[in-house]
Amino acid sequence: MSKGQLERNIGFLEAMTLGGGTMIGAGIFILPGIAAEGAGPASSVSFLIAGFVALLAALSLSELATGMPIAGGSYHYVNRALGGFFGSIVGWGMWTGLMFASAFYMIGFGQYLVEPIPFLDGRALVVLLGLIGLSLIVGVNYYGTEESSQLQNVMIGAETVVVLAYVVLGLFFIDPNNLEPFAPTGPSGIIATTGVVFVSFLGFEIIATVAGEVKDPSRNIPLTMILSVVLVTILYALVMIVTTGVLPYQAIGDSLVPVSDVAVVFAGAVGVVAIVAAAAIAAISSSNSSVLAAARVNFAMGRDDLMSEWLNVTHDRFGTPHRAIIATGAVTALLIAAGLQVETIVALLAEVASFSFLVSYSLVHVALVVFRRADPEDYDPSFKIPDVLYPAVPVLGVVLTIVVISQMAPIIILLGLGIVGLGVGWYFVYVRDHAIDRGLIDEVITSTTDAYRVLVPVANPDTQQNLIRLAAATAHAHTDEGTPELVAVNVLQVADPDPQQNVAAERLDHQRDLLDGAHDIAAEMDVQLRTVAMTGERVDETILEAIVDEEPDQVLLGWGGTLTRQGHVFGPNLDAVVEDAPCEVTLVMLYNDTIGNPVALAGPGPHSPAAARRAAEFASVDGAVPTLLNVQQPMGDDDTTASERGNAVIDDVVERAGLNPEDYERAVVVDDDIEAAILATADQFDTICVGLSERSAASRVMFGTIAERISQEATSNVGIVRGWNES
Repeated sequence: MSKGQLERNIGFLEAMTLGGGTMIGAGIFILPGIAAEGAGPASSVSFLIAGFVALLAALSLSELATGMPIAGGSYHYVNRALGGFFGSIVGWGMWTGLMFASAFYMIGFGQYLVEPIPFLDGRALVVLLGLIGLSLIVGVNYYGTEESSQLQNVMIGAETVVVLAYVVLGLFFIDPNNLEPFAPTGPSGIIATTGVVFVSFLGFEIIATVAGEVKDPSRNIPLTMILSVVLVTILYALVMIVTTGVLPYQAIGDSLVPVSDVAVVFAGAVGVVAIVAAAAIAAISSSNSSVLAAARVNFAMGRDDLMSEWLNVTHDRFGTPHRAIIATGAVTALLIAAGLQVETIVALLAEVASFSFLVSYSLVHVALVVFRRADPEDYDPSFKIPDVLYPAVPVLGVVLTIVVISQMAPIIILLGLGIVGLGVGWYFVYVRDHAIDRGLIDEVITSTTDAYRVLVPVANPDTQQNLIRLAAATAHAHTDEGTPELVAVNVLQVADPDPQQNVAAERLDHQRDLLDGAHDIAAEMDVQLRTVAMTGERVDETILEAIVDEEPDQVLLGWGGTLTRQGHVFGPNLDAVVEDAPCEVTLVMLYNDTIGNPVALAGPGPHSPAAARRAAEFASVDGAVPTLLNVQQPMGDDDTTASERGNAVIDDVVERAGLNPEDYERAVVVDDDIEAAILATADQFDTICVGLSERSAASRVMFGTIAERISQEATSNVGIVRGWNES
């Protein structure tokens, strides 16, 4: 079994049939009666409004999907943008909504088959046929997405031919008198009907949900999503015009088979048989799309730790998320079986699916705004809503989804809120202690406030606690410059990462444990911390990417203290960061748990002031005062002159470091052997801070420096500091 990898085998036609197939599916054969009862001939306007709301969501989803073409759809985008709380709400809403809809379709499938044959009628047979149909769908999905898509192509092709024939032939039998009055229930009836029929427009979301398996996602995802919504909206409006134009809307309002009732007028028994067959096929295709998409939702939730990781596995041979498919099929089967006694409830829950998706779409619009404002480096959508339509599309999308929800029946709103409550409860019971991602919303909020930011790459659970403590101390020392903030970064080294694949699935337990541990330490120290999980082929380049993205004031790096001589100084993961990071950098070797009394070497080097500041910041961990140390060689027998020179150097460092007199103590040592004296004196302190040499990396290794001797010989903690804009 493979972990988290899905194959891209859904082309343009398959994506169109997945999206359009679900929308042309069972709804087009059942909903016309309900819609006509609610809005009369103006029910065609209800479908146009629902289609417009869906089109707004399709635009936002297209941008997000081409920026993150992986499995999960709306759930993934909301979880990434707004964090696990809203991710749980949308994930559970989508998963349950799709399963409820699938169960409803399959019960409808059984009803279509038994209704023309009276002696077969019976609830048990309806449910049995539904379960058989579901077993077929689950089996095909388990075997392969490509096979599922091909089955979908055949089914959609057949039912589309029947629906188009219904529209074309029906147009010639429209009686204009049946279209009067056009809107018997007025604007309120039209809007209320929009909420009822919106369940028909879930198909385009399914394209985003399987984005991780779509070929050429940059082209096919936005094209198929937008095209399927537009074409199906037009088709639904025409179907309603024909349906309410051929027969009075009062005559079809109570019918369970309104399209069949109309077809008999102009196509006779042959038309009825064709409609019944197409309706049965539509039920299968709609249920197939729903199972396919629902399995990708809990697969993605397993990937993001919002559900058990057991679900985030693909089959070795078939490449399908087989465990997620089985789990989805099992729950759907229970829902179908429940329909044996409670048909009305199952039908009701199918409508609740539209409530769940409206909630999801409103959060998707918000997620789009968050992504645009946060602009994460790994988010580069190939399709973007034109500037002239942004932010009008997400704002109007949120407003209209709220309007549609407000017009739904109270029982639907109540049940929908129950599913939202399920997501909220799941977050507090399970997600809060598992998920790493806190969402980009934190970034957006914090970016609007001044912050003094320290970035801390973490890789070793044995040393990260003291690293976080030191980073917190340095951040707190700059409170007057902004709100202290730590950013803990862990890089998962991945050979040849492919941004088009599900790289997020490569997160390992080790990475999650590290970042969770960082949160625990930060909570103990009452400091604001964000965690960033990254993957990259090279650790140094990925850390530099994080630095460019986060724009920290300084970086604190752990170092084992080993100098390498094979083209590197501090090691292949650190050299580039030390040389190129556009901020202060501190390499820390932690030999002891106690920071204690720090000492900083105050010399003429350009990075001595930064080392002095760092010593003062480290001293605050244990409430100590740092010592600034300078060593001078004697001038003949005159130690007084040498001492004066040492104090002058310290004064210069203090001035450039911006330290106040109460921030430090000073020590001047006069000795013939400067390096030996520095080592002997520095060893009396718990932590030593020294500025980085300005020599080239090669010369530092070849000839040695005081910093390097200290790093190799000292028994205290050591910090090697490189300032910024001081060289």
